[in-house]
Amino acid sequence: MLKIAYHNIYKHPLPEGHRFPMIKYELLPEQLMYEGTCTLNNFFEPNIPEDSHILRVHTEGYYQHLKNQTLDARAARKIGFPLSAELVKREVIIADGTIKASKFALKHGIAMNIAGGTHHAYSNRGEAFCLLNDQAIGARYLLHERLASKVLIVDLDVHQGNGTAEIFQNDAKVFTFSMHGKGNYPFKKERSDLDIALENNTDDTTYLSILKRTLPKLIETENPDFIYYLCGVDVVASDKLGKLGLTIEGCKARDRFVLQTCKKYNLPVMCSMGGGYSPDIKIIIEAHANTFRLAQEIFF
Repeated sequence: MLKIAYHNIYKHPLPEGHRFPMIKYELLPEQLMYEGTCTLNNFFEPNIPEDSHILRVHTEGYYQHLKNQTLDARAARKIGFPLSAELVKREVIIADGTIKASKFALKHGIAMNIAGGTHHAYSNRGEAFCLLNDQAIGARYLLHERLASKVLIVDLDVHQGNGTAEIFQNDAKVFTFSMHGKGNYPFKKERSDLDIALENNTDDTTYLSILKRTLPKLIETENPDFIYYLCGVDVVASDKLGKLGLTIEGCKARDRFVLQTCKKYNLPVMCSMGGGYSPDIKIIIEAHANTFRLAQEIFF
C-alpha cells in the first residue's frame, strides 16, 4: 500500500498575501481522496523525532537557535517565514514524515511526504522557506541504521538543492544530483555531485531527453540502494518562481520516467513534494497529484 506522510500542522498560517501557497498542503490530500487515488488508510501521521536524527545533519548551534527562537534577524529573514515555535515544530514533524516514509519505501517500494523537499536548508542555516533538510535527515537516518549503504538524491525542483549539496559535499555515501534552472535562485550555486543547469524556457522534449540519458547512467555508475526524489512542480511554465517551460503533461512524464526507472532497477524511492508557485492553485494541485497517481499506477 502507498503510504503518505501528512499532518495538520503542514498547513501553517502565514500573513495575508504571502507568496508561499501553504493552502496546497490542505487541498492536495483532499483532492487525492476526492478522486479516489487515495483513502484515509494511505495516510499516516508523523510526530516529533529524536533530536539525534536532526543533529546528524544540522549543527547543534543552529538547531538550538531554531528551537529557542534566538536566530538573529538577518538569518531569520533569509528563511522567508515569520519564525515561531509552531513553525519549527512543523519542520521537525515534516522531517519525521520523511524518516518514516523512507522506512515505508523500503517495505513497499515507494512512499511519499505531502510536504518536504526542503533542500535550501544548510547544515548551519536555513533559507528560502526551508529550515531543516528533510531528505538529508532521512538519508543520514537510513545510513546510520544500516538500512541503506549508498543513497542517490534526485532533485528535480526548478531551484538547485544548494543546502543538500553543502551537507553531503564530503560524504561518499550520498550522491547528490540536481537538475535545475540556470538563471534562477540560488544565484550563487553550490556544487552537487552532478549539476545540470538548464536554460530559461527549456521545453518538455529537451528536459526529458536530458533526464532520460542521465538518470539510468547515474544509477548504473553509482549503484545506490535507495533513492530520494524531490519532485517539485515549479518546473512548469506558469510558475512565478521558476523560469523553465514545461507543460503539466511534461512534468507528469518526468515523474513517470523517474518512478518507472526506480521500479525497473528495483530501487526503493521516497518522494518529497518540493516547490510549486503557479498563480493558479489548481495547476499546483494537479501537477502534485499526478505524482501520487503515478505512484499508485506504477507500484501497486
